[in-house]
Amino acid sequence: MSKADKTSAARMESDDTSSASPWPARNARHQDRHVKREAVIRAAARAFNARGYYNTSIDDIAAALNVTKPTIYYYVANKEQLLLQCILAGLERVLEPFRKPRQPGRCAREQFNDMIRHYAQAIASEYGGCMVRAQDLGLGPESMAHVKQLKSEIDQGIRRLLQDGVRDGSIATDDVKMTAFALAGALNWIAHWYRENQSMSAAEIAEAFVRFFNLGLAPRNAAARSPAATPRRRRAPRSRPAARSRP
Repeated sequence: MSKADKTSAARMESDDTSSASPWPARNARHQDRHVKREAVIRAAARAFNARGYYNTSIDDIAAALNVTKPTIYYYVANKEQLLLQCILAGLERVLEPFRKPRQPGRCAREQFNDMIRHYAQAIASEYGGCMVRAQDLGLGPESMAHVKQLKSEIDQGIRRLLQDGVRDGSIATDDVKMTAFALAGALNWIAHWYRENQSMSAAEIAEAFVRFFNLGLAPRNAAARSPAATPRRRRAPRSRPAARSRP
């Protein structure tokens, strides 16, 4: 992993594990508004994951941050908007590597690996559960259309990277669409089983997924790719033991 990748991974993991309220006391009013708004969204995502969206109230989120309910409404209009911001926070993390120009000298598979790292860590963050369950959480039509647009951008970005890799010879796949579906499905499923107190960190899981998909996508020579080129060996017939003569 490059130095820039390690820095990005460390930043994302630091964001995921930070749960301290920027309102440690009622008289602490000097914190930046952006920092506070991010804290509200992060606390909401954690609460939605722990209790479920419908079982979480604005009061629960306010209590987690040691603030009053009107303070939450200062940053968001209602609970649905808070859910939408949780989903968008995760999706924007996934989209980050797609929106960066490829560095000179890097092949498509290197950028593809960066995308897997961002995607896996975004799903393993507190925002992952909201992202993968967006369609089941009662978002309004306008909000849902926005989420679908971003998810479509992610899907198209994955396909584009795969196609670039096929062209430059760094990726071998016969079906770009199916490969993109398989990758996104595997990464999205992280949200269903990953918990922060597990033995592997989000960054370690991301690297594991990079290894898995690289082993499956690394170019192979024609002989290795063709089953007919590697015939199975026939087993030699077993020799039967000689019959014992009766005395």
